[in-house]
Amino acid sequence: MDDLEIRRLAEDDIPAVVAMLADDPLGAQRESPDDLSPYLAAFERLSTDPHQHLVVAVREDRVVGTLQLTVVPGLSRRGATRSIIEGVRVHADERGSGLGTRLIEWAVAESRRQGCHLVQLTSDKTRTDAHRFYERLGFSASHTGFKLQL
Repeated sequence: MDDLEIRRLAEDDIPAVVAMLADDPLGAQRESPDDLSPYLAAFERLSTDPHQHLVVAVREDRVVGTLQLTVVPGLSRRGATRSIIEGVRVHADERGSGLGTRLIEWAVAESRRQGCHLVQLTSDKTRTDAHRFYERLGFSASHTGFKLQL
């Protein structure tokens, strides 16, 4: 794993990231790798927001993983800042290699560096393997999440 680089996402990385987002049963239903325009527009918005950290894991000039880390200041918990991990994906060829662990460790370390007191994430209730993975890394399923499609 020493040849792995975790760095900020660049516009040229977007096709590879979108392909990873679409490469599972849930992602195949909600992503559209044939039309990158909404992803490019989102990248423009996110890249100017200092609270957004879009990163890719790169090995041998190939994007093999990604995640988004959002830092959220708040009033609750005595004004604590928290971070939210979203969009974690590892290329199918890299699953089981420890890359996911490296990405989450990076996100937790960056959260500490940003002064966060809590790291949180959600995972679709059907992703039981992912739940075991996050629990193994010290996360606990302490809350129930809700979503409202708009």
